[in-house]
Amino acid sequence: MSLFALLQTGCLIAFALLLLRAAWQDLRTLQIADAVSLGIVGAFAVWAFGGWVLGTLSFTTVGLALATAVAVFAAGAAAFAAGALGGGDVKLLAAASLFAAVGPIADFLLVTALAGGVLGVAVLAGAPISPLAPAADATLRTRLRSGLPYGPAIAAGGLWVAASLSGH
Repeated sequence: MSLFALLQTGCLIAFALLLLRAAWQDLRTLQIADAVSLGIVGAFAVWAFGGWVLGTLSFTTVGLALATAVAVFAAGAAAFAAGALGGGDVKLLAAASLFAAVGPIADFLLVTALAGGVLGVAVLAGAPISPLAPAADATLRTRLRSGLPYGPAIAAGGLWVAASLSGH
């Protein structure tokens, strides 16, 4: 294994660890620090450079990944404006989509949506998924108005991507 291939593996591990940190942080506080998303962007930049040196990534592919991340950010910003996503979720989703755009973007979005649906159903059912979640005996209206930690869903999609990219 070459040094740059090892570097790419390290970046995928960093990506996975940052996703896990975001999920944990979101579950505990309903917030995701900007540093986590910036760390993912940095890991992608190093990973992409390693791929370029190895000849496995072209500038076009990286450009398409950047364009995809911008599109995901724009869609997320619209969801934020509508009150459907938090700001940290939008930034994490866009950052993770950098890796996903080089790999299975459709899988990333599907796994994220499915995991988010499971989280939503759990909150509606009164499961104590977070210290900030409403009590199990809270009304359905209260549960519907409570915040949904979407970081774990984004992390699930991102971990799917990391696992699929590590096989290349």
